Formats: sequence, C-alpha cells, structure tokens
Amino acid sequence: MGILVENVSKNFGSFKAIEQVNLEVKTGSLVALLGPSGSGKSTLLRLIAGLELPDTGKIYLTGKDATYQSVQDRNIGFVFQHYALFKHRTVRENISFGLEIRKVPAKKIQGRVEQLLELVQLTGLGDRYPSQLSGGQRQRVALARALAVEPEVLLLDEPFGALDAKVRKDLRAWLRRLHDEVHVTTVFVTHDQEEAMEVSDEIVVMNKGRVEQVGTPAEIYDHPASAFVMSFIGPVNVLPSSSSIFQEQRFEAPNPEVFLRPQDVVVERVANGTTTPATVSRVIHLGWEIQVELNLDEGQVVMAHLTRDRFKELELEPEQRVYVKPKDAKSFPLYYSI
Repeated sequence: MGILVENVSKNFGSFKAIEQVNLEVKTGSLVALLGPSGSGKSTLLRLIAGLELPDTGKIYLTGKDATYQSVQDRNIGFVFQHYALFKHRTVRENISFGLEIRKVPAKKIQGRVEQLLELVQLTGLGDRYPSQLSGGQRQRVALARALAVEPEVLLLDEPFGALDAKVRKDLRAWLRRLHDEVHVTTVFVTHDQEEAMEVSDEIVVMNKGRVEQVGTPAEIYDHPASAFVMSFIGPVNVLPSSSSIFQEQRFEAPNPEVFLRPQDVVVERVANGTTTPATVSRVIHLGWEIQVELNLDEGQVVMAHLTRDRFKELELEPEQRVYVKPKDAKSFPLYYSI
C-alpha cells in the first residue's frame, strides 16, 4: 500500500476545501491530481504531506496511520512550483542539505549527491549556484534534493507551472523516465490536462472538493464518468440534444446537453441520409491536425478535428458546404459547468 485516504474532509471556515474524499495510490505508481483552481487538489496534497490536518477521516502512508504524524516523521519528499532552493548554496550543497540535517556521514553524502546529479542529468554542474541555472535545471535540483533522503512518497505541487511550454514538455518526459528508474510512490498536482495524460499512471479528477473519477488516462478520456470530466479532459462540443446533428441518435439520460469530441465529428462532402448540412466558417492549422469550425443551419457551432490526410482529401475551404454526423456522442444525467 502506498497512500490511502479514507473519508477525509477539510474546511477553511465555511469553505469546504475537501469533502469526504476516498483515494488509494498504489505503491510505486505515479498519480496526477487534476482539476481547475479551487478543486481541492493542492489541499489534498498538503493533507498527505502533513502540512494541513484533516477535520475528519484518516490518511495512511505505506500501511501506517499518518493522520496526525508530523511532517518530519512521514518520510516524504516535497517539491514546490517555485523550487525553494537555497540561493547561496551550490547545487551540490542544495542536494545534500537534507542528508546533512540527518547527520549522514560525509563520504556517504558525497556518493549519494554524485549519484543524484547523474540521475537528474546535471553531472558537472554541482558547483554552480541556482542563479547560474535555467528554470528547468533548477527544478531538477529541487527533485534531486527531495530524492536525496530516499523518501517513501514524493509529492509535487505544480512542479512545472512556472516554466515555459517547451521546457515543461521536456521535463514531463524526463520525469516519467526518472520515475521508471526510482519507482518512488509519486503524487503530483496539475491543472494541465495534457501533462496529466502524458506523465501519470492514473489520474484523479477533482472538482469542488470531491473526486469525480479515478482511472488511467485512457479510461478518463474514453469513458468519462460525468459531464464535468468530459468537459475538463480535452476539447469538447456541447450541443443541445435537439440539434440536427443528432437526428439518428436517442439519448437515455434526461439532459438537454450532449457532449461530442471534435475528433468524433465525421465530415463528408456528399450527403448520405444520416448527415446534416453545415458550412465551413474557419480552418485552423494546428500542425499535427486541422481544426475546422462548422456552422450548422440552425446556428450552432461545431468544432471538428481532422487528420492532415483527411483534410487534404476533403479539400475544405471557408464558406464550403459539407455534411456532418457524430461518431460517438455522450449524454449524462446532469451537467454543471467548470
């Protein structure tokens, strides 16, 4: 057992930050807490770390009740968004800090630091100061410092949030490779859906202090448990169930809104009896795919994502008349906005 959260709630005054959360994180897994601002994901991370205490419920770490255990006794590594490195200590001294506090012998510290510098791909930079490093390199130092004390659990709070898009993407791939080497039970907070999908073994989708769904990236994307999950994970068209595009479908859920992924919009140049007419209003080249904005005759706007090959085959241009139908649409019992 890695982490077990049982019926945990946390209020700040009248605000319910976490409400009756149950969650199990398997030993050695990498799990993302994903949700919009105010969803409770950072509060849950701080509860696991011991930086906050729950109002109700229990938290178990590696099978032991850690609900009221001190931060120091939890054997947790914590990495913040803004690195929190010591400016006047070198990279090597930053990494060794936790080991020095624990009075680990100097020779063992030296060996461990060199091992970690190699692990986080900073060999040769041990004598530099944080100001001499890039943002991505500083975040690697912060991770190495957290790993130095060999924690049983590693917690990352928006670890790449302060970095630009290219560096974030590079570090995501690096973090996945690093985790596959060290296998430390890891939980990281993010509001970036792509980041969660790319890095994690499982995603915990949170909203308004509650867990909406837990599953693999594929499960979350392909089989969303609620309207919120489908709306939050990836782009989606939200259309009335009465829309002409759904003329061939019937929905059981008593919800006037239907959710349709852009890649599940089929676009044809010729009507076939199951399609509805639309007009191309805009074409956006996204590099790996083409986004086509379509206006249905009743005034609704539908986004379609096409492969480059399919787009070339259709030869679409603005103002062109086309015919569309849904490949896979979903309706849920009730819908509430992000």
